[in-house]
Amino acid sequence: MDTPTTTGCTCCGKPADSCCPDIENTGTPATIMQTDSTITPANNLDHFLARWGVNRMGHTVTPGLYRLGNPTPESPVFASANYTLSFDALRSALAGTDAWILVLDTKGINVWCAAGKGTFGTDELVNRISVTGLADVVSHRKIIVPQLGAPGISWPEVMRRSKFLVEFGPVRARDLPEYLKTNKATPAMRRVEFPFRDRIVLSPVELVHAAIPAILGAAALYFLAGAVAALAALTAVIGGTVIFPALLPVIPTKDFSTKGLILGLVLSIPFAAMFAGTPGILPWAGLLAAVAALLLIPAVVAYLALNFTGCTTFTSRTGVKQEIFRYVPVMAVMAVAGTLAGIAVGVGRLLGVI
Repeated sequence: MDTPTTTGCTCCGKPADSCCPDIENTGTPATIMQTDSTITPANNLDHFLARWGVNRMGHTVTPGLYRLGNPTPESPVFASANYTLSFDALRSALAGTDAWILVLDTKGINVWCAAGKGTFGTDELVNRISVTGLADVVSHRKIIVPQLGAPGISWPEVMRRSKFLVEFGPVRARDLPEYLKTNKATPAMRRVEFPFRDRIVLSPVELVHAAIPAILGAAALYFLAGAVAALAALTAVIGGTVIFPALLPVIPTKDFSTKGLILGLVLSIPFAAMFAGTPGILPWAGLLAAVAALLLIPAVVAYLALNFTGCTTFTSRTGVKQEIFRYVPVMAVMAVAGTLAGIAVGVGRLLGVI
């Protein structure tokens, strides 16, 4: 099994150089790679860096066919993404199981997001079955795909083009050992959940992504408008990247944008009160500064909240598109109006008229 395997097209049975056009086939030998279920300190470091957005698209494994343990032609085949966290979650969950892992080229994106983007999809699955010569490696014709990959996979099309039957496994890799005992998923295995731990673990990468603009903006506001304005800017960013995912289920409304606007409004009220009650300035200036806070903070929080639609199982592609077209213009208007109000206060302060 360590030697490369050369195959023809698994769809039509023709030689590789005359394969049917809807399947990529290089005609070159495919190498079966070896893996195991051990998560090493290096793997843990990679996971940590991935969670914090360091080298964000560089956490990948080589697409192809992997041997886990000492599988036989009768051993099960599992599909995975070439994102290290997805691949490592699968192989570690299968500790003690001899299996084949077919890694799709999802450009370093996890199964759920890649299914939505189309990279964990029918074409890539069929092509990967073909170029790895999977039909000559296993005696059966079944491949187990994560349930969260279902939006990207058309099982009838995979069957037609590759002769492999797609079986959708449980949502979570940790349920696979129990699933393999009966080849049936319980309702609990099918239930998509998004608990606090899964939500908050998404915060670091979003926080890091927004950190530099937030720090620069806060520094500028500190010199132009004082410490309270700088703190308001940082609060808006932390609200959208940390507080929002933590409180996601308990914030009213369905859309992420309106949830973000509500949270932003709550966070902005203390700052608006401080600006309105600032001693030594004219009432109209304090009111204008309060309006700026009430407009800008919710707009920033809502925009950052909208970014989480691509990280969660709460949304759909059509729903996200509708949110973008419906609420981004509202956020833009609020941001522009709040910025103009802030500029007016800043100019008045520089001219000494407030």
